[in-house]
Amino acid sequence: MIRELLPLAVLALLAPVKAQIGLISRPVPPAEAVERGEKAFVANCGFCHGPSAKGGEGGPDLVRSVIVLDDEKGDQIGPVILKGRPDRGMPSFSMSEAQIADISAFLRARTQATINRREYKVQNLATGDAKAGQAFFNGAGKCNTCHSPTGDLAGVGAKYQPEALQSRFLYPRGGRGGSGPPTMVTVTPRSGPAISGTLEYIDDFLAGVRDADGYYHSLSQEGAKVEIRDPFQAHIDLLRRYTDAEMHNILAYLVTLK
Repeated sequence: MIRELLPLAVLALLAPVKAQIGLISRPVPPAEAVERGEKAFVANCGFCHGPSAKGGEGGPDLVRSVIVLDDEKGDQIGPVILKGRPDRGMPSFSMSEAQIADISAFLRARTQATINRREYKVQNLATGDAKAGQAFFNGAGKCNTCHSPTGDLAGVGAKYQPEALQSRFLYPRGGRGGSGPPTMVTVTPRSGPAISGTLEYIDDFLAGVRDADGYYHSLSQEGAKVEIRDPFQAHIDLLRRYTDAEMHNILAYLVTLK
């Protein structure tokens, strides 16, 4: 009854979600079968499809393959393995049903791990050069003009996990509605007194200011002088300049501040 009342558009949106839930909820293959299947897959199929089945030297990504998604214990991939696909450059392989079932288990584990984002594990992020990060911190980055490894950053490497630490120096406010000292602004119109306070809104035309008494002012920027003082401006400016290597190096350095 509920299904009949739902608009077709809503049902269409729910269909992929339902499909994903169905794929995740299928029985998890036995760990020993997955281990055997991974070894067999890497030895026979890894060169073309990659060791993680995400694609390689000419072979497609099998994690997204419809045949693999529909496979049950090798009923779909078995014929492909045994017969090959000569028109696509895939040779045939001589394998037993048990070997095919193990490869099927490995591929099932890979698809379920990919679909189930809750099981995603963050890999080691501190892969940079700590000494290069320290040099950037004290040199080109000018981080030491505001921060000190023996002051506000003392013990920061033990306080935060690498992924949280990286997020804090790249996006110190933590996104929209994040914490930290507010951005202040002073708007001086063509005529009349300047108004200062917390910046609550700004676009190309208006600036929304909350003054010290709590009153909100919507001020036109036309002909006005607008001075914004964001305590995190240095972080914002660096975000436009960082190279990937510099970001990794800074993180590697900060992790050492135990």
